Amino acid sequence: MDIFEKCDGFRRAKELQAQGIYPYFIPLEGSEGTECEIGGKSLIMIGSNNYLGLTHHPHVRNAAKAAIDQYGTSCSGSRFLNGTLELHEELERRLAAFMDQEAAVCFSTGFQANLGAISAIAGKNDLVLCDRENHASIIDGCRLSFADMRKYRHNDVEDLERHLQLAKQQDRAIMIVVDGLYSMMGDLAPLTDISALARHYGARLMVDEAHAMGVLGKHGRGAAEHCGVHPDLVMGTFSKSFASLGGFIAGPANVIHYMRHHSRSLMFSASITPSSAAAALASLDLIETRPDMRQRVLHIAHRVRTGLRAMGFHTAGTENSPIVPVVVGDQDRVMRLWKTLFECGLFTNAVTQPAVPMGKDLIRTSYIASHTDEQIAQVLERFAQAGHKLGLIRKAPPSDASRVARG
Repeated sequence: MDIFEKCDGFRRAKELQAQGIYPYFIPLEGSEGTECEIGGKSLIMIGSNNYLGLTHHPHVRNAAKAAIDQYGTSCSGSRFLNGTLELHEELERRLAAFMDQEAAVCFSTGFQANLGAISAIAGKNDLVLCDRENHASIIDGCRLSFADMRKYRHNDVEDLERHLQLAKQQDRAIMIVVDGLYSMMGDLAPLTDISALARHYGARLMVDEAHAMGVLGKHGRGAAEHCGVHPDLVMGTFSKSFASLGGFIAGPANVIHYMRHHSRSLMFSASITPSSAAAALASLDLIETRPDMRQRVLHIAHRVRTGLRAMGFHTAGTENSPIVPVVVGDQDRVMRLWKTLFECGLFTNAVTQPAVPMGKDLIRTSYIASHTDEQIAQVLERFAQAGHKLGLIRKAPPSDASRVARG
């Protein structure tokens, strides 16, 4: 038996490539945020997590350039040894204050933040209760810990309480880990109910705010703030609204101190680059002072969601989200819709298992605060063209789509 044998048996991607409908690993030749260039063709970008449009903002770009001039391109070491800059510590102080927590610690990626936090805190004989649709980094963090992981049905507080009751009978230390805003289906966790259960059963609550931070809540802190909840631990990432790369955990000072000395993904990884830290800090400046950006992106997403539904598309998720999933329910049809949209000049994401449950295959669209009204009108018109061409909807008149887009 050859351990590489499974690789020869993996054919699905090559089949899609042969059909010309393979939607992954597409190289961008250029981008200015709301549009990208591929093969010499300009497409409207509605497949990015650049929710606030800050990746090209002058304040953010200038901060990243200045950091390179001062510190160079890399720290060339881990935070634990030679890779800590005052810039990192400033970012952590600012993030802790922003999230209304005692302390914060930064990781090289958001994925590593979840890996490091969960595997450090959850130990032998502990229990982690995990929503079935949590991000892969949460699942892997649970697997890397010595704790027992139990998955409860997605957003099902009754099923969660059943697990809590059993754990209480066994006198186990418990942590509940959830996504605040689920990245594919675009739905919110019922954090008010989950937080109440955590308090009642003496469990700790950790919320992954990767896709909600900067967008939801009065101050942009995320889904927990939107729901009026203050979790024990909060995870955030810099690769979405913060226009950078990296991640962080915020929480009680003693817990963050413990993570600094026990989190393997922090201690054994190179620290985030100076330019990444500076870009995240500059983005935080704007998140704290420009609430109009999150209002704008949610307004745009609402217009698109309303327009697509009017055409007959099945959209999923909460109304309070920059993510607008278009559920098709069949992998082949999703791939063909993605290709048709691509040919119409829209960059979207085709999402199938295991990122979504079986039968929930979808086109994931997401919006940027800097999208223009004209671009959004074109998005709706091109969706109408693609949906009609594939027989997924009855074609809406372009004038109707434009009117919905412009409000």
